Amino acid sequence: MQVLIAEDDRVTGEILARTLQRWNYETAVVGNGTQAWEHLRTINAPTLAILDWMMPGMDGPDVCRRVRSELPLANMYLLLVTARESRGDVIAGLDAGADDYIIKPFDPEELRARVAVGVRVLRLQQKLAERVAELQTALSSVKQLRGLLPICSYCKRIRGDDQYWQQVEGYIAEHSDAQFSHGICPSCYATISAQLDAVSKKFPDAPR
Repeated sequence: MQVLIAEDDRVTGEILARTLQRWNYETAVVGNGTQAWEHLRTINAPTLAILDWMMPGMDGPDVCRRVRSELPLANMYLLLVTARESRGDVIAGLDAGADDYIIKPFDPEELRARVAVGVRVLRLQQKLAERVAELQTALSSVKQLRGLLPICSYCKRIRGDDQYWQQVEGYIAEHSDAQFSHGICPSCYATISAQLDAVSKKFPDAPR
């Protein structure tokens, strides 16, 4: 899992990177919001970004807003880091598109826990995306009957694309995943029974 660190203070950025590397995360460090945006817009892998609020070029909330508006389908978890701790600042950061918020100076264990939550969310989203792709592939292979079917008014055979006439069940079986079990409906049963009774009365000595 890659973690992008956007921090204009080089010492803080290095400390964050080394801390995350100890937790077995791959890290990339940039020094301002513009670089953070350029990095995020060019990657396709699930990414967690730790964004400082105050940075040159673009600040952390601006990066969040741009990601959400221009990369709405990107699998990214955005964590804002700032010394601002008022309720209004927290709400402003979340409204900008941040997924979480941590206040400086932060406790390393709190950072570890919040990063772990972000990674878990990203992995769940990735699994969901893979499942959606599997379902779309399955749906694309499902056979469907569409359009106008030429059917005989008398024998009820259907004329296929090869211009041959075939039984309805044969045509449907070729063009869908439907299967048939044959039986007899009550009205047909009554008709056939009546015909058989008529034959029996006409030919009483005929073998049955």
